[in-house]
Amino acid sequence: MDVIVAIDCMGGDHGAHVTVPAVLQYLAKDPQSAFILVGRKPEIEAELARLRAVPSARLRIQHAGEVVEMDDPPATALRGKKDSSMRVAIDLVKKEEAQACVSAGNTGALMAMSRFVLKTLPGIDRPAIATTLPTLNGHTCVLDLGANVDCTAEHLLQFAIMGSELVGSVDGKAQPTVGLLNIGEEDIKGSDVVKRAAELLRASDLNFYGNVEGDDIYKGTTDVVVCDGFVGNVALKASEGLAQMLGTSLREEFGRNLLTKLIGVIAYPVIKHFKNRVDHRRYNGATLIGLRGIVIKSHGSADVFAFGFAIQRAVEEARTGVLRHIEERMSHVQQTAA
Repeated sequence: MDVIVAIDCMGGDHGAHVTVPAVLQYLAKDPQSAFILVGRKPEIEAELARLRAVPSARLRIQHAGEVVEMDDPPATALRGKKDSSMRVAIDLVKKEEAQACVSAGNTGALMAMSRFVLKTLPGIDRPAIATTLPTLNGHTCVLDLGANVDCTAEHLLQFAIMGSELVGSVDGKAQPTVGLLNIGEEDIKGSDVVKRAAELLRASDLNFYGNVEGDDIYKGTTDVVVCDGFVGNVALKASEGLAQMLGTSLREEFGRNLLTKLIGVIAYPVIKHFKNRVDHRRYNGATLIGLRGIVIKSHGSADVFAFGFAIQRAVEEARTGVLRHIEERMSHVQQTAA
């Protein structure tokens, strides 16, 4: 076993009914992984029994008596729920009993707990939320998606370094291209912070493409797109809303009358292929990057299929040594600056 992942089994909208089956499915296809199921032991055991599975050397249960609810304020969860499944899973990473943890729980609480317990890597002021989005030619990594509303130019440079190392490690790209999200490609556009960030990025040893606009995200213009958490979160939620609107509109149009229903049947193979290509579940699993440990945030409404991709993300980052690469890159940046 080369990777052990702690799973917050109680987090998200569905809890153990999703997390436990997803772990079992992943175990079956990856013989080198192992998992610690964290949460209320009776509920986890009941789910294992339903699935006709039992604990083993690769699958053990760690009891945690409390649960962080989706509407719990981060401060309340941090101070008042030290025996929650979320906190215990993070503690296992801190103790190095696990190399990563995955949770579908409250994002604010997960970030607050992770930052408090794990702390940030040397040279990183703030952790960011990074995720992968589908593009015309593959996928791109976007950060920050909501952890940091107000950022300095130096923070954006740090995000760029972390995103570049993340893509370089997991995707195996030697020099990932980095784009700075702006309201135009021209250097004169954008806020003072963004303009200063562009200067820092040009002066760095990153493969800086330049400014990119919102449509460049899905064109796949760059491998990494950097922005502050306010802009990133708005862009992400707008994209999710557009996808839902398009899906609903297509179903309504194909169901309008007998002729459109027939056309829908004929077009079904194409529609199915398109749906699989852009299926958001395949991109589930955002990285809380910049911490002294790997923490993956799954979407709260994730089903078994989607949660499996969050698990896969955690395993990939642990195996490829993302944290070590970020730490080495930041050390080099600090030495150069000195």
